[in-house]
Amino acid sequence: MRVAILSSGGKDSAAAWWWARCKGWTIDCLVTVSVTGDDSPMFQIPGTQLVEKQAELANLEWVNVPTSGETPQDIEDLESALKNRQIDGFVSGALRSDYQKSRLERMAERLDLISWTPLWHQDGDHHLSGMVDNGFEIMITGVSCEGLDESWLGTILNRTNLAELRHLAEKYRFHIEGEGGEYETLVISGPHMDRSLDVEFTTHWDGVRGHLVFH
Repeated sequence: MRVAILSSGGKDSAAAWWWARCKGWTIDCLVTVSVTGDDSPMFQIPGTQLVEKQAELANLEWVNVPTSGETPQDIEDLESALKNRQIDGFVSGALRSDYQKSRLERMAERLDLISWTPLWHQDGDHHLSGMVDNGFEIMITGVSCEGLDESWLGTILNRTNLAELRHLAEKYRFHIEGEGGEYETLVISGPHMDRSLDVEFTTHWDGVRGHLVFH
């Protein structure tokens, strides 16, 4: 199989990428939807420009797809970027969003491609713990829920702080894997990459939510 990986640079994209590599498939490219607007119900915003560096470290082509993030323009822009690729399908890190998964599947049908979602309905805690145990270095790049404060920005998850994250998720009733948009991530190292990603950033915090600004 020859596939494109839909990648925001975060943990779910990284897990999907690793899954495809473990299958022995050929990775055609990493495809990033770069949202130019302030919000998107479909795609991650913080840190997505760093997928270009991830692609360089893996000797892969990076396909950047700018979009306003508005519906249906977002999926139309992605469809235009994929329609001329010589691929059998694409792999995404969709975990629990029916909205995301169904829109990708309808796009795949229009393009006569296959949409793979290997993480679909995995247990969030098991998914996150498994990634940490398998050597993924997951950095938190944005937080936007009660219970997660400025101190989490730039944190790289490990077994110790994952236990604290689990406690906070139970206390404040948010998804430990961030599936509800509670936080965003960037993977700086892992078994799917040959080298680690070096990053520099400053922190933006408004008193309620915040994100990293990468330089």
